[in-house]
Amino acid sequence: MAAIAVYSDIACPWAHVAVARLHRVRAELGLEGQVQFDHRAFPLEVFNERPTPFNVLAAEVPVAGALEPDAGWQVWQGPAGTWPVTTLPALELVQAAKSVLGVEAAERIDRALRVAMFGESRCISLRHVLLDVAQSALGAEHGDAALDALREAFDSGAARSAVLDQCETARTSARVKGSPHLFLPDGTDVHNPGIDLHWVGEHGTGFPVVDQDDPDVYKRLLEVAASAS
Repeated sequence: MAAIAVYSDIACPWAHVAVARLHRVRAELGLEGQVQFDHRAFPLEVFNERPTPFNVLAAEVPVAGALEPDAGWQVWQGPAGTWPVTTLPALELVQAAKSVLGVEAAERIDRALRVAMFGESRCISLRHVLLDVAQSALGAEHGDAALDALREAFDSGAARSAVLDQCETARTSARVKGSPHLFLPDGTDVHNPGIDLHWVGEHGTGFPVVDQDDPDVYKRLLEVAASAS
C-alpha cells in the first residue's frame, strides 16, 4: 500500500483542511485500500517556541473553515483556561498508535483529535481527553486490548522521541516548509496543497486572506500516490 507522509501540527487550521480533504477525496475515489496517510509531527510550538496562539487561530479558523466547512469547526466554546496550549501529547498519541496499532489506527485518531479541537472545543492537551478521543475513534472493532496497548505505549513516553525526531528531520530538511506539507511515494511534495494566502497585518492582530484555493489538487495527489501502490 502506498503512503502519503503528512507533516503537520494538530492545532494548525490549514492542516485540518488538508487532512479532511485527504480523507474525503480518498473515500470519493475508493482508494481506502490503496493509499494510507503516514502522519509525521511538525509541532509549531517547538519551532516557534510559544504555546498554541489563541489570537492567531481565532483569525485563521473562520477563513480556513470556509474552505472545507464539513471538516468540523466551531468558534472556541470552552473556557479560556481550557485552551490547549500544547499539542505535543496529541502528536505523541498519534505516534504511539502508529507504533502499536498501525497506520490506519493512527489515521483515525489523528483525524478525531483535529475534530475534537476545532469542532468540539476540547482540550487535547489533557491525557484523559486524548484517551477518550482515541477510544471513540478506534471503535468497538479494536476492543479493549487495543486501547490498553495504546494507553501503555502512550504512558511509556516513548512516542516523545518519535515526535522530536520527526521535528528534527523537518528542521534539518530544506524540503519541509511547514504545516501541512505532503510527501508522495514518487518524490512529489507540496506545502499546503492548493492554497495560496497572505496575511494582512501581524499574526495575532491581523487576518489571513486566501488568494487561491484549488481543492481538486487532492484528487491529483491521491491518484499519483495510488499509482505507486
